[in-house]
Amino acid sequence: MAKAASFTCNSCGASHSKWSGRCDACGAWNSITEDVPLSTGPGAKALGAKRGRHVALSDLAAHEAPPPRTASKMPEMDRVLGGGLVPGSAILVGGDPGIGKSTLLLQAAARFAEAGLSAVYISGEEATAQVRMRAARLGLADAPVRLGAETSLRDILTTLDAEKPDLVVIDSIQTIWSDTVESAPGSVSQVRAAAHELTSYAKRRGVSVILVGHVTKEGQIAGPRVVEHMVDTVLYFEGERGHQFRILRAVKNRFGPADEIGVFEMTGGGLAEVANPSALFLGDRGEPAPGSVVFAGIEGTRPVLCEIQALVAPTPHSQPRRSVVGWDGGRLAMILAVLESRCGVPFAGLDVYLNVAGGLRISEPAADLAVAAALLSAREDTSLPLDTVVFGEISLSGAVRAVAQTENRLKEARKLGFTGAILPEQSKLGSDGAMTVQKIPDLSELVGGIFGAG
Repeated sequence: MAKAASFTCNSCGASHSKWSGRCDACGAWNSITEDVPLSTGPGAKALGAKRGRHVALSDLAAHEAPPPRTASKMPEMDRVLGGGLVPGSAILVGGDPGIGKSTLLLQAAARFAEAGLSAVYISGEEATAQVRMRAARLGLADAPVRLGAETSLRDILTTLDAEKPDLVVIDSIQTIWSDTVESAPGSVSQVRAAAHELTSYAKRRGVSVILVGHVTKEGQIAGPRVVEHMVDTVLYFEGERGHQFRILRAVKNRFGPADEIGVFEMTGGGLAEVANPSALFLGDRGEPAPGSVVFAGIEGTRPVLCEIQALVAPTPHSQPRRSVVGWDGGRLAMILAVLESRCGVPFAGLDVYLNVAGGLRISEPAADLAVAAALLSAREDTSLPLDTVVFGEISLSGAVRAVAQTENRLKEARKLGFTGAILPEQSKLGSDGAMTVQKIPDLSELVGGIFGAG
């Protein structure tokens, strides 16, 4: 039985069972094309007549030297990349508009150029004069970086073949268009084709390519997800407009640890690296305040301390409000449900606001106990000691579970002058008695023993 044909929209990537002039998903006209499999498409007879080459296989026990790396003068950038830039790697950097992606990569290109790499910066969104103005503002006017303003993929590849650089920055992939694809720049087909050609060029020539990608309103990199699978490393540049802090986070890295972060501070002269982010995130703390709790977290391989703030107030509405910044709203709802069902602490009729200070985004479950402590502190109008850190995961039964890297969390806390910690009962600790540790088996002990709520 013949396999049914499938059709794909070149604008949005939606699949269709039959061809039509207009895509039902995005409304684009004449954008639907048939997906022709290799076995039935052009050149199938030639493939069937000619045998392919034999692929060399190797054992799992074979030893290969690690890939060489080039370190820049930006330690935070090198940390996120896994120790430096690997030749032939393809890197995708995404972030909100105006967050500082172009500034970051112009500074990175200049630092790698100073480290000995031949760097080329191709802008598809700005003229070279605008890039030079930014470089002058950042104090990089004398950096050995060559600039270009072009959007044609064919012209860009021809230029790169002639110049033979070591590092190429493309700002951005959504502005690049290929004359072999019949769709507008920024469409799914164009982004996929441009990313494929540039990634193939990086592997073929041993050139490191950094691609800038726009993000959607949900915070995901715009375009087909296959682009994130093509590249070796995916980085997100995060931050809040009202804060000066910026977080460079690795969500995928074939040459280093994922979830590693680098912390920067946006200044008038560009992005300044933050060597000790914990001290910076906690720098504005004063006297103990209800709803304020310090969480000892782990971002990649780096322990980071940050302040979690909660506010609980009576609501004038029939439906209480739950507002979260820097944490998962679904996990907040779970913590509130556990406090009410397992501990008898009601939050009905109360608005709940939760904020991670400094613009940091937390995703690890170890923040559960710190969030619960902040909520109880705000509800009971009681403050925890200023020199106490909290961490632990909360289960639906109300039990507090141990988390990884307890010693690293406490070591970072001790370094910043903290003398107390509230953590799960099953946590494995060394013999260091420099901190007063309070272990709790479940959430009810935190509620009754520390806050006296219920």
